[in-house]
Amino acid sequence: MLSISTFGPRPPPNRRLLPADHDQSATRFNDFSSSFFDSPSVNMFFNGVYYPNWHIYKGRPPSSLKFDVISHAFYAFAHVKEDGSVFLSDEWADDQMDVDGTKGCLRSFVELKKKYTVLRVVLSVGGGGAASAPFPAAASTDETRERFAQTAKQLVMDYGLDGIDIDWEHPSNSQQGADYIRLLATLRAYLPAPQYTLTSAVGCGEWCLQHINLAQAAYYLDLINVMTYDFSGPWVPSTEHHAQLWSPRRPHNQHCQLSCHSAVNYLASRGVPTHKILLGVPAYGRSFTGTRGVGHSYDGHAGEEGTFEYRDLPRPDAKEYVDDQTGSAFCMGGDGGFVTYDNAQTVRMKAEYVKQSRLAGLFYWTADYNPVDHLNQIFSHPCTLASIHDTSQALRNYEYDLDEDIAEVVGEQSLSDAESVRNIQNAKQELDELFKRIEDVRDRAVRTEQAITDMTADIKRLDNTKRNLTLSMTALKRLQMLTTAYEQLRGLSKTRQYRECAQLLQAVIQLVAHFKSYRSIDQIATLSRNVADLQRELLEQICEDFEVTFAKSEVAQRRGMLAEGCMVMDALGEHARTRLVNWYCNTQLREYRQVFRNNDEAGSLDNISRRYSWFNRMLKTYDSEHAVLFPPHWRVNEMLANAFCEGTRDDFKGILQRTMRQKGQSLDVDLLLSCLQETLDFENGLERRFSNESRSSMDTIISREDNGTSFRQAISEAFEPYMSLWVESQDRQLATLIPRYRQQPLRNADDEFSPQSVIPSSTELFHFYRTALAQCAKLSTGVRLLELSRTFSRYLDAYGQQVLFYFLAEKTSIEDMILILNTADYCYSTCDQLEQKIKSKIDDEHKEKVDLQSQADAFMGIASASVRALVRKVEVDCEQGWREMRNTPWSKLESVGDQSTYVGELLHHIKERAAEILKYLHKQQYARAFCDNLVDSMVNTYILSIFQCRPVSEVGAEQMLLDSYVLKKGFTELSIINSEDPGAQPPAAFVKRVTQSMAKLDPLLKTLQVRPSPPEALVQAYLIHIADRSDTNFRKILDLKGIRKSEQAALVDLFNAHRQSPSHAQLPLQGALLTPLSIGSGTPSIGSSGSSAGGVGMGPLAGIGGLGGGGQGVGSRFLVDPATFASGIMNAARDGVDRFGSGPVGAGNVIPAMAAAERGLGGGAAQGQGLGGEGLVAGGPAVANLNENLKNIGKFFRRDVGSFGRFGRTGTGLGD
Repeated sequence: MLSISTFGPRPPPNRRLLPADHDQSATRFNDFSSSFFDSPSVNMFFNGVYYPNWHIYKGRPPSSLKFDVISHAFYAFAHVKEDGSVFLSDEWADDQMDVDGTKGCLRSFVELKKKYTVLRVVLSVGGGGAASAPFPAAASTDETRERFAQTAKQLVMDYGLDGIDIDWEHPSNSQQGADYIRLLATLRAYLPAPQYTLTSAVGCGEWCLQHINLAQAAYYLDLINVMTYDFSGPWVPSTEHHAQLWSPRRPHNQHCQLSCHSAVNYLASRGVPTHKILLGVPAYGRSFTGTRGVGHSYDGHAGEEGTFEYRDLPRPDAKEYVDDQTGSAFCMGGDGGFVTYDNAQTVRMKAEYVKQSRLAGLFYWTADYNPVDHLNQIFSHPCTLASIHDTSQALRNYEYDLDEDIAEVVGEQSLSDAESVRNIQNAKQELDELFKRIEDVRDRAVRTEQAITDMTADIKRLDNTKRNLTLSMTALKRLQMLTTAYEQLRGLSKTRQYRECAQLLQAVIQLVAHFKSYRSIDQIATLSRNVADLQRELLEQICEDFEVTFAKSEVAQRRGMLAEGCMVMDALGEHARTRLVNWYCNTQLREYRQVFRNNDEAGSLDNISRRYSWFNRMLKTYDSEHAVLFPPHWRVNEMLANAFCEGTRDDFKGILQRTMRQKGQSLDVDLLLSCLQETLDFENGLERRFSNESRSSMDTIISREDNGTSFRQAISEAFEPYMSLWVESQDRQLATLIPRYRQQPLRNADDEFSPQSVIPSSTELFHFYRTALAQCAKLSTGVRLLELSRTFSRYLDAYGQQVLFYFLAEKTSIEDMILILNTADYCYSTCDQLEQKIKSKIDDEHKEKVDLQSQADAFMGIASASVRALVRKVEVDCEQGWREMRNTPWSKLESVGDQSTYVGELLHHIKERAAEILKYLHKQQYARAFCDNLVDSMVNTYILSIFQCRPVSEVGAEQMLLDSYVLKKGFTELSIINSEDPGAQPPAAFVKRVTQSMAKLDPLLKTLQVRPSPPEALVQAYLIHIADRSDTNFRKILDLKGIRKSEQAALVDLFNAHRQSPSHAQLPLQGALLTPLSIGSGTPSIGSSGSSAGGVGMGPLAGIGGLGGGGQGVGSRFLVDPATFASGIMNAARDGVDRFGSGPVGAGNVIPAMAAAERGLGGGAAQGQGLGGEGLVAGGPAVANLNENLKNIGKFFRRDVGSFGRFGRTGTGLGD
């Protein structure tokens, strides 16, 4: 209904008038109601009201309605979900809230029905705006429509309602219109008349009804509530009446032409019986400000959302008018401007119109209408006069009761008001007293605080004096300690008593820190400078001791003194430790740098082991002689190793750069790998040695700056830029493997064949990959590993194209084809494992760049080609049977007998060869794929053979149809042909698959069975069975039946006349069955890109046709030497992209690519060399096109294998 926030007054008493002799009992009402719906001749009218559930929150319960003038109450709204479930939109208001002594508004209505026996309560589902949004989905399927009807009826039964009203605003296309009719039909089945009422609210414009078959809707509906209002509003450019009864004689524009009368005429013209139409009356008016009246522009709207309730109309200071020509009321002036609405006079006019037009009655949106002003004015009848006195007396009694209740409430409220006033006055007095007491307490607190301050003033002065004395005594004592310690430290330093110096130095440093704030005193500043000078002297003295001792090689003799000196350096702080450690590292590495950095021979890569041996000896010297000198937490050995690694790394970078710059000289890959391996071993040794030592001290530079130095890639980082040489060496090795694999036989002659076997070269290739991957992961997990993965992908493509396809291009046996299929499947699964292994080792920033999925898809494409090759084996065996079929005189058959002789021969060859192939297919998804492809191939060949058997008589077509049933039964047994269980049944999924494929034959053969006389029968048979509107395809049927060209013209003209009928407008212009076939004077052929081949093909899996000419009929083109089979695939794969376009793989690209490959099966000699040697690896447009086609075919094949679609489901057997 309307989506507005305010709704107008209650509906006028347009009560339902009953015949004078009508019994008011509920039973007779239902009987009479049903007779009214069935016959428009009864003088019966209805008065309906919509009651929105939100009115309960405005204090308007159902009992507030005047049910003595209401026949139908439409309870709005229940809502619907997209799955079809109908539910209450406000369970609190509808089911739980206390309303009129019961729970919920719905139960309140049911209780009111007991009093008003003629009242019918209907639940309205939907509403305007978002409430109608779920309807298209809810009505789209049988399942959702059933759920809608079931849940709607359940609500009707649960609350004792009388029916359902559908408020779908509105079906927006023909499909939704058809679904709307189906929804009504389903509801009518669940809610049969006359027990239940089924209605629907509809708009009144052609724009919202054009997609609905209104006559069919009226068949299911008891009443149609036409929303004849909102003809104008904020959406129109000029002011118009929004609920006019008649259109103006001189309309201002197209918007003002819509009216109640035009809406009724439109419904009647669409086949709606007028006695089922309820005319809508709005209980509100629409406002336009800044306008001079009807037909003029406006500048805004007044009221709430541009509307006023009827009870507020006409507006104050406005003058009311009634336009008799249009049946509209409006007022001008006041705060509303121009307001258009319905008043008592216009409703009376609409009531007269309802009577004259034999409509069902009126309904009101919404139930806020006050009927007092309109009693005895609308739908008057003598039978209503008898109840006037009783009604008047009841109203007076009710008014008297209300007055008493109001007086009682007013009295209670007056007493309550007086008591409240007294309570407020008392509270004010108490608050005043409380504030006074608080202020008094505050004053006393201030006085007390001042007294305490005066009493403690002397005590505070004494406390400050005591604190100052204490600080002075402490400072003097510390100063005395600092002076004494300083003098002692000077004496100890001169005698090199470093152990005592270390302890005393720490105390001096701490004491000096206390006097930082006293440095403005000259004596303290002088003492601080003396301490600093003494620290510097100690530092220089200890460094000198280390230099002299190491220079004279007297470490062993002076070991104790140097160790104690390190204790002093530790006390001096970080800078002292760093200076001593750096001096030590430089001193120890000075000889190393002189020997290996300035000597080309010693510093070359060939002598890399000498470097590491030299440093290992240095570490042994440190452990045996120097470790005792330094505190362990200094980790001097680790610092020494780190300095060695940094210097060695810089040396290697320089050596490698000089080697690469020298003209005519390049790095030896073996030497590079050897050096790198030794370096990695050395780094791992350092990592193991130093990772086990404690690094937990937080007092040292090591733990603070480098809490655990890592030696990984400390030196080997220098080799990283040159790892590409190793990757190139792997590339060269792989380049030599591919031609060697192609020269090897698929399997050794003395090896026994196994259905699970794969080509040995495939396992050898992946073993090479695993070895190279493990080696590279040790050397580099960055860009070089990514380059290696790309090398892997390139040679996987090469292996698939130059090896597997190469062998498929040879004259292969069934066992070899199975071997190729197994190998392609093995490579497909191993590609995914290889990709995951690489991603687990490579650095995170390169993980997303590792992708072998396209290679896996290419291998799946090879598996698909292998399956098609196996199907070709069966096709070749069946050629004799198809030749016998084509030689049968189908136009001369006089009667239908048993199956034709060619059928038995076909089934014999199919089953014999299929049994041989299926016993080797150990993976059930490939066995299912083979069976599906074989059935498709046979069906398509059967269709093509039918066209080559022309002319075909009606008896011949009937015999062919019988033969197809025999073939269908034989095809279903393919899946269990090798079963050892005599009672085995073919799986239901495969039987369904065969049935769907064989169903292609039925439309063609059933059409051929119809005689050309009478001609209408043949035309209708074509439109029913072939079901398209193509005159070209119709001519093909005529040619197939052998009708002469001179007789075809009349049939084609008749066909053109019939296809223009609206009943056939939904048929496609071109049908999928006949459109691909091109029938000329010779052999039928495919009508698109395969026309030049001279062959025929049906669909993406037909696999029939040739790229060369030759021969008459299908035989010469259909019978293809298996030796040329894969060559045809290769040729078609090369030009498949050019023919069908490349781009993203999808249903539109994969199927044409497969069709292109399969149309190339029949022509040309075997390629012999497959794709050629190294050129494929190098890449190029031809290779890219071939790769893309293989990937497309593989993705299509893999998708269907996984979904049990065209090729079956992974992991399920034929016996499922």
